Amino acid sequence: MWHPRLSSTHFVAAALVIAGVFAPMSAIAQAQPPAQAPAQAPAQPPPVLGPYKPVAIKLPPAINDPSFDTFRKQLAEVAKNKDRAALARLVAGNFFWVPEDKDIADKSKSAIDNLSKALSLDGTDGFGWEALAAYAAEGTVMADPQRKGVFCAPAEPIFDERAADELANVTHTDAADWAFPVRDGIEVRAAAKQDAAVVDTLGLYLVRVLPDDSPANAVLATFAKVLTAAGKVGYVPVDTILPIGGEQLCYLKDGSAWKIAGFLGGEPNH
Repeated sequence: MWHPRLSSTHFVAAALVIAGVFAPMSAIAQAQPPAQAPAQAPAQPPPVLGPYKPVAIKLPPAINDPSFDTFRKQLAEVAKNKDRAALARLVAGNFFWVPEDKDIADKSKSAIDNLSKALSLDGTDGFGWEALAAYAAEGTVMADPQRKGVFCAPAEPIFDERAADELANVTHTDAADWAFPVRDGIEVRAAAKQDAAVVDTLGLYLVRVLPDDSPANAVLATFAKVLTAAGKVGYVPVDTILPIGGEQLCYLKDGSAWKIAGFLGGEPNH
């Protein structure tokens, strides 16, 4: 499956994590041991490191609407100043929040209250405002197939999902291990430093993201560790790749003005 809803607030971390949910045994099952011990499931083979066959992507175009560019600049300024009052004026009254498959926005509360909860704008860590700034910087949008007139960002690239499935099978990986570059020709460096030697460049194809448990990454994750199609391990700035199926901020045009229409993703129980 190539469209999990991954966190764009921490999109690199999300691209590294494969979530597993295991249902607990019932009390009855625990009280009544089986007559025969079940066969142990075969161990999953470890992911394969090395060159891989590129799966080409087609990047979505930026929306051709000067008013949307103006709106994004306004939104960026609001995010920079953490101006909740100004943000409230940019949110549509019927704001929706869909973490999984249904709208959980509390219709008894204001739109800004629902947006704040969805993006964690009221948190002390500031990640919600940083995420809002990142959305403001994103010029690509895709039409929401469920809601007429609503566009969501960032847009997904177009690629052959069958080829992607085959790639995941061959490399023993999951969709969450893969991302896509935001542009062609991103330089891959030998170390997580801007002046490190260039070992490869990313083309317009799905790129493998690797776990990075280095001390530097634990403090400030400014680079992502990747494996290129040629089998080279290196680092790229975190803002140059995005996950497949990441969270999206959605917009609609209300007359001549754009508004934040909703949010796809988030943690409903935070």
